Amino acid sequence: MPLISTLPDAPLDIIGDVHGEHAALAALLQRLGYDERGRHRAGRRLVFVGDLCDRGPDSPGVIDFVRRVVEDGHGFAVVGNHELNVLRGERREGNNWFWGEGSEHDRKFGDVAALPAHRRAEVAAFLGGLPLVLEREDLRVVHAAWHAPAIEHLRSAPSDATLGAQFDHWERVSDAAINDTALRRLVQEEMTRWGTHLHDPQADMPMLHGCARSDAAWQMSNPLRALTSGIERVAQQPFFSGGKWRFVDRVHWWEEYTDTVPVVFGHYWRRPHGSAIKAGPDLFGPIDATAWHGPRGNVFCVDFSVGARFLERRPGNEPGQATKLAAIRWPERTLVFDTGEALDASASMPATQGLQ
Repeated sequence: MPLISTLPDAPLDIIGDVHGEHAALAALLQRLGYDERGRHRAGRRLVFVGDLCDRGPDSPGVIDFVRRVVEDGHGFAVVGNHELNVLRGERREGNNWFWGEGSEHDRKFGDVAALPAHRRAEVAAFLGGLPLVLEREDLRVVHAAWHAPAIEHLRSAPSDATLGAQFDHWERVSDAAINDTALRRLVQEEMTRWGTHLHDPQADMPMLHGCARSDAAWQMSNPLRALTSGIERVAQQPFFSGGKWRFVDRVHWWEEYTDTVPVVFGHYWRRPHGSAIKAGPDLFGPIDATAWHGPRGNVFCVDFSVGARFLERRPGNEPGQATKLAAIRWPERTLVFDTGEALDASASMPATQGLQ
């Protein structure tokens, strides 16, 4: 399948990051009117924005369902950063379901279904064959960010380019960008002085300009990384997040998006009802759950933090209160949650948007 693929001319239900929450997906599909094979009597099609796996109890089950839907022609999916981690062989928090090698830091996710070793190749082949972008005249779908330079790089790639080959190509470009002699020397000097303090939130950490430039170059010189994990730029000052000091900011790219074609994406953990179940900054602040983003009001994040539902399964909590699996219906622009709520998300976006 091409790295940029075309969406059908049909009504769509675009589902946010599932993160192995198979039960939540089944509930959402039922509310949307799909059967167990992902078919809809009105001819609607499913679209998944990536991050099908990790953290939840049944990543293999979710992937198997999406694979069946895609192969049967009832739906589409793009690659997210969590799929990319699996394809790159990167052991990250929450993805031991694929490796089955035992992981101390994965215990917090509870019991999860493991993928049998003999199925790893077929699952990787399916994930590696998914596109990075889906589009048609009135809509664009990407996992983390619509970044025009990255998109143009993909459009100019050979017609037979694979995700793996393109990633390897751009990693070589990325390696060259961060291996500049002067930059490498500066990073080494900074790490010699401050490296032992990177995980200390009480450290009086200065701005490490070499690390900042290196981190930003590493992220942005590979277009596949920008599309699946977002746009980053050198920060104004260091900040502590995710257990370490950081020197680049995650850019609210939707605030700079001025194209007329609407974009739906995931990745960024919106917080329904103002929930603070996910640690770290809320990139959407007080924006209402139904609100579209950007200067044209035509960008929508459909990730409502179901990836943190493992926290709600702990004693004393009720799953589905602070985390949701969501779908935005297109062209109706109705927001539907696995927990049953259906909200009108059309008011903040002009009805003619994307058709100019």
